[in-house]
Amino acid sequence: MYPAVKEVIPKENYILSVTFDNGEHGTLDMKPLLDFGIFQSLKNKSAFNRVRVVFDTIEWESGADLDCPGG
Repeated sequence: MYPAVKEVIPKENYILSVTFDNGEHGTLDMKPLLDFGIFQSLKNKSAFNRVRVVFDTIEWESGADLDCPGG
């Protein structure tokens, strides 16, 4: 079973700080995705900063999401 995302915090330079329910913590650099499809809308820093966790998935208001394995 994979750990569930419990918290996501947007940082400078399109980095996400992610905390999982098992206590693990890491960062995710979103820059490589910002030129593709729905992720292009996240180049707007205000839109990027409105990231949230919804049912163990990292999600934005634009509909962009990152569904973790097993999530």
